[in-house]
Formats: sequence, C-alpha cells, structure tokens
Amino acid sequence: MIYSLLRKSSRIREFGMLLIVLTLFSCSDQSANKPLRLWYDEPADKWTEALPIGNGRMGAMIYGGVQTDQVQFNEETLWTGAPHDYAREGAHQYLGEIRKLLTEGKQQEAQDLAMREFMSDPLYQKTYQAFGDLMLTFPGSETHTGYHRELDLRKALHTVTFESEGTRYTREYFASYPDNAIVIRLTANKRGKLGFTMGFTSPHEEKSVKSDGPTLTLQVQVKDGALRGVAKARIESDGTVTTEGGSLKVEGAKEAVIYLVAATNYLNYMNVDGNPEDETTKRLDAVAVKGYEKLLAAHQADYKKLFDRFDIELAGNNRDSLPTNRRIIAFNEQPDDPGLLSLYVQYGRYLLVSSSRTGSQPANLQGIWNDQLRPAWDSKWTVNINTEMNYWPAELTNLSECHEPLFSMVTDCFETGSATAREHYDAPGWVLHHNTDIWRGTAPINHSDHGIWVTGGAWLSLHFWERYLFTLDKSFLAHRAYPVMKGAAEFFTHFLVPDPETGYLISTPSNSPETGGLVAGPTMDHQIIRALFRACIEASEILDSDHGFASVLKEMLPRIAPNQIGQHGQLQEWVRDIDDPNNKHRHVSHLWGVHPGNEINWDETPDLMEAARQSLIFRGDEGTGWSLAWKINFWARFHDGNHAYQMVKMLFRPVEIDQVEYHGGGGSYANLFDAHPPFQIDGNFGAPAGIIEMLVQSHLGYIHLLPALPDALPGGNIRGVCARSGFELGFAWSEGKLQQVEVLSKAGQPCKLVVGDQKVEFDTTAGETYRFDGNLTRL
Repeated sequence: MIYSLLRKSSRIREFGMLLIVLTLFSCSDQSANKPLRLWYDEPADKWTEALPIGNGRMGAMIYGGVQTDQVQFNEETLWTGAPHDYAREGAHQYLGEIRKLLTEGKQQEAQDLAMREFMSDPLYQKTYQAFGDLMLTFPGSETHTGYHRELDLRKALHTVTFESEGTRYTREYFASYPDNAIVIRLTANKRGKLGFTMGFTSPHEEKSVKSDGPTLTLQVQVKDGALRGVAKARIESDGTVTTEGGSLKVEGAKEAVIYLVAATNYLNYMNVDGNPEDETTKRLDAVAVKGYEKLLAAHQADYKKLFDRFDIELAGNNRDSLPTNRRIIAFNEQPDDPGLLSLYVQYGRYLLVSSSRTGSQPANLQGIWNDQLRPAWDSKWTVNINTEMNYWPAELTNLSECHEPLFSMVTDCFETGSATAREHYDAPGWVLHHNTDIWRGTAPINHSDHGIWVTGGAWLSLHFWERYLFTLDKSFLAHRAYPVMKGAAEFFTHFLVPDPETGYLISTPSNSPETGGLVAGPTMDHQIIRALFRACIEASEILDSDHGFASVLKEMLPRIAPNQIGQHGQLQEWVRDIDDPNNKHRHVSHLWGVHPGNEINWDETPDLMEAARQSLIFRGDEGTGWSLAWKINFWARFHDGNHAYQMVKMLFRPVEIDQVEYHGGGGSYANLFDAHPPFQIDGNFGAPAGIIEMLVQSHLGYIHLLPALPDALPGGNIRGVCARSGFELGFAWSEGKLQQVEVLSKAGQPCKLVVGDQKVEFDTTAGETYRFDGNLTRL
C-alpha cells in the first residue's frame, strides 16, 4: 500500500515537472512570435537615425522620408588602392637594433628607428568607400499622418507607412542574400495615387548616371585606386515610367518595385579584372524575372534559417510601445527595461547576418555600412580587438556560418603574412599586425608606438580553434584550422627571445594595444601565444599528427614570461612592474587571459583573477562603445552580474538622440548603432556576447548556467544558445533561480552542468536531448 502510494506520488511529481518543462518551452516558442523591432514615428534626419539592411555584399541605410527618401548604399569591395604587398623589403636587418634599444631603455630611439626602417610600405593602408545614394522624390506628400517606420528583426524587412490626402502608402525594403540585390516595393491603397522620381547621387568625384528604359546606371571610379563600381536600379510598375534627365519618373501607379544591384571589378586581393557592367546586368535580369513575392520569400527563408535558431526573452518591464529613440532615453533615465537587452542581443545577430555571409568580406569596423569616402580609421579590419569582437556572438548565438568570411580573410592573410614574417622578422610562418584591408596588408602601419604589435594573426587563428571547440568538426580542424594555427605558432617559435633580466621568453618588439608605446614583453602577447601553443598541442593530439612540432611547443610553453601580480595588486600589463593605477585607457589588453582567453579564471588561478579584477577597477568603467562591451564580458567572467549590468546601462547612454546627447564616452545612437563615438559596429557584437556570458559560460570544460545573473534580470528564457563541446541549450529562470534546462548533444561528448552549488555529469549520445529541473535532477 505504502509502496503503491510512493509510486503514485513519484508519477505525480514527474508529471508536474514535465508540465513545467512543456510550459516553459512553450513560452520560449511563443516569444519567437513576439514583435522584435526597432521603430520610430518620424523619418530619419541623419545617418545614425536611418535603419540598416544588408546581405553580406551590399548594405543600405534607409531614411524613410515622406517627400524624399534616401537609400544610402554600399558594396563591400569598393575600396581605395590596388593589389599591393605592404611588407618592407629587408626590414629584419633592423630588428636586432630595435630590440637592443628597448633592452637599454631607449624607447624613443627604438620607435624612431622603427619609423624609418621597419614600417609598412606605404605607411598607411587603404579605405572602405561609400558607393552612392538612391534618391526617391514624391510630389504631393507635404501633409501626412500616421507615420510609422520599423525594422522587423524576425523578417529582416524594413517598412514605412503613412497616410496622405486620404491614401495609405506602404514602402518595404530588404536586402536579399540568395539573389544579391536590394529590393524596394512602393504601394498605395488606391489606383493611380503613387508617383515619384528616382535618381542616383554619389560622393565620388568621377561618376556618371545614365538611363536605359526603366533602368538607371551609376558608374563610379575610386580616386587614387584601381577599383570602379557599377550600380543599376530598375523600376517595374503598373504606372507609366519615363526618362527625365538623369532620372526615372513614375506616374499614375498603385505599385512600383525597384531592384538595386551593385558590383566592382574586384575579384580578390590580387586580381581586379572583374567586369561589373556584365555582372550587374546579369544579376538585374535574374531578379526582375523572379518578381517581388518570390524574392521576398527566398530572402526570408534564407534569413530565418539562421536567425530563428536562437531566441532570448528577458522577463520584466518591456517598453516596446515607445519608439526606439525614446526607449533608449527612457532606459538611460530608468534602466528597468529588460526587453531592450533582448532586442539588443537580437539586433546584434541581425547585423552579423546582414554583414557577414559565406562568400562575402567579413564585417569591418562599420560592418558593411558607411556613408563617407574618408570614414573613421578607414573602416578597415582592426585586429587588436575590434574585428575579433565582431565575431564573439557567431558560435555562441548559433550563427556559425557567419564566421566563414573571417576565416576566408585570415586564410588570405596567412599568405600575405608569410611575406611580412620573412621581410620584417626573417622568420617562418606568418604574422599580422594590428590592421588589415581589402588588399590583405599585414605589415605594421601608422606609427611604431602602436603599429608594431605582432599577435593579430595569432588571435585570429584562435577563432578557428573556437569554431572547432563549439562544433567538434574534425575535418574543419584538420584541413582549415590547423594549417593556419600552426603557421601562426611557427612564427613565434622563431620570434620569441630570452629576456636578459628574467631569462623568460618574451615578445619583442611589440605593444600593449594601444598604450605604453613600443616595448619588450607585453602581457597580452604572452597570453595569446600561450593559448595558441596549447591549441596547437591539443589539435596535434586530436588529429594524431605533427607530434614533432607539438614537442617543440611543449618545450617552449613553460618558458614564456608568465602572468605577474604587481606592486599595486594588479595584473601587470608588461614584464616590468610599471603599471600606472591612474591609467584610464580604453584598452584593457592584459586581461585577454580572462576574456576571450581562459587561462586566468576562478577555478585554477584565483590569485591572478583577483589581480585582473583590480586592474579593471583601476582602469575604470568609462570607455568607448567597444570598450564598454569588452568590460561587460570581463565582469561576467568575474561573476559580477551587477557590475556587468552597470556597463550595459552605460552602453545605452543616448548619443545624438533627439535633444539628448552624451559626450563623455561610448553609448548608442538612435538606430542602436554603437557609438565609439563615432559609429563602430564592434560594440553591437561584443555587448550581446557579454549579455550571454552573464547567462551561460563554457570556457572551462563545463557549462556554467547563470554565472553572473544581475539583480535586474531575475527571470527569462533562452533557447538555441551554443556551448563548447558541441552542445545547444535552452533554459529558463525565475526569481533569480534556474527552473529547468534542456541540452541537445550534437557530438556525443560527456557533459557537465553547473548552477550555483549544484552540478551533474552525464554521458551523451549525438542527436539526443537531455532535460533537468532547476536542481539539475534529470527529468
């Protein structure tokens, strides 16, 4: 009798837990259908109020004006310059003297010599270019009501609606990856009420516009460069389409569809023999045959295949009823809108899908969006933090394919960086300093006090390793990752030299980005090099190959200068204990070993973790947009969710929004673009990664749930988030406590879950899903 009652009670408990699981994941599924949008009740007045669309190759900023609508667009390969090897021939002859001067404490003399003999040829790399603007002018729309513009992140569709003189107007815009085109549909709800003029403008000095039937063609030639661009826009309408000067005019229509395509003569970093005229003609003919509905369906099917894998909902106040510009201001005044964080995470994923697709260039300093011929920092790939930060959400938020363009670029730099290693260091392998451009420059640029930084290639190589850790794709490791990783490591087996004072192997000459000038032995370099050596050693074991090279790395590894705690209780930024506790520089490079590295952690090196935390306290909370984003990740790794949330609040400070403008550091523009200021997209990627790091971490060989949950985020759910060793998770929490977790094993590896003081370890089978309650009891 008692046994029967116990069995019945057990079944009731199991049934109850099953109901909880089903209810929570039902809520998660329902959240995928909730609106996820940036929206406004007035047109954009400036570029940082316009909304972005993109397909990896083309990007556009939509202003949504009523009488004049501006579509500012880019094509990813329009850059200044031409194919060129930036390495300075014979620069390695001066390497020994530069090292000697640094050893003698003659930093300025070392920098001066390096400027004369060791820098890139030429000294500066090239610049990403704006392409042009598609201008739409609508007569008779002086008065209007009910204006609304929005970017729907779930559909990757930009929409503008309003009423004027009794007619309802709708405008839709999207950028299609499958068809490599930007598509615009303009409609009125009454026949004959749609009329407009379409024209091209461009900031380039050398340009021309011509019309051919319903098609306009813009041709531009980059000043001081080998590249030219061709853009074509075609109108299909039920009204009349006529030529008027260098414009097209539509009258008496109810609907018009515009197809916009663009291309350049760039084929790769060594070849500019492309034919953009033929390419754009073929592409335009192909999309016009398909028509709007088929193009939209293909676009959204492609986009949703990526975007819908992941969702996040943070419970609590949600101010989606406020236009986004006013929502940012409201958050700044009262930061109790968890839904804004959910939106920001998903906006980052939208931007990554829109700017980084297989076959495209990787997301640069502005993603793909730029309206200037001389953008800040040339809108290049800055690889001493910014480019890497762009890809922190890729594996984590289930967008692994979006990582591909970065791997392609690094593979190119593997080639050009071999010449730089040879000419500048007389070394094997390959090296990349702190910037590259579309011509894959790898030599040190700008100035010796920050341009000579040798671990850009090593850091980027570790992105290949991270891809493997998340996916456990052994073929990727063998054929794509390991050759690049080995080449980067091979360079350092030659480059590292003994420090005369300590005997440790050190990196010299180099720099701790971007502070302290040219030095011997920056801590960040040593952390990255150790991580690279360890990754190569482990890859050798996994692949059961190249054991001789692994032995070389094993012998060198313990001889590399270790992390050290300095006189102020700080983690030293250099081999010498010269840190200034009053230094508030935006870079906190010597904490790389905390994040994105993992050699400094609470489990194994708590003393170093405390020292790193002290360094971050000295550096302060203030910073540019990307710096704030990195600090979110640091504080998450320190398991201090409330401090991490403080950094999130700072990231949402309004910059040039309505009449509110913050001038003290980083923040957000009205369109939620990250403000360095000016605009840099890295914060839009780094901060979402940091928000996820508050909720789940997997860098220490186990999955840690809610490791840094701030008080401001007591409840929520997430699904489709990825963890290392091939796991995909969904979990929910309430009142700060885990309610349940679901783990999909993709690779059949053992799994260890940790939440608070609870932990569970279990074997898995690939393709199977495992469910646990908030106490990690198996369901």
